[in-house]
Amino acid sequence: MERVCFRLAVRPDLLPEYVRRHRDVWPEMLLALQQTGWSNYSLFLDADGTLIGYFETDDLERALSGMAEREINSRWQAEMAPFFDGLAGTRPDEAFTRLDEIFHLVPPSVVHDGSRTDIEGRHE
Repeated sequence: MERVCFRLAVRPDLLPEYVRRHRDVWPEMLLALQQTGWSNYSLFLDADGTLIGYFETDDLERALSGMAEREINSRWQAEMAPFFDGLAGTRPDEAFTRLDEIFHLVPPSVVHDGSRTDIEGRHE
């Protein structure tokens, strides 16, 4: 499973409307995301307009290309584009800056023999 985190810049004057739109994401858009391999998808928004997104997928290229082929995604991206700074004529889903993962804490788990798994997934 690939973990993807990205950043975009939402126009500060449009933050309330951007938040409202994400409270009512079109059901067809949600279904398209699920069908193309996006899971555990979250968006985080700072008061200055910094938007951080996170999702998991088995194949990022397939997830992105699958959404690019969907008419519902084209309509959603066109509706959302005015909310963002710095798109330079590209769609929001093509313009995000992917962030490098530098740390991931894997929760320790107890296995049947009583040993624990460390943060790298090795048995202790």
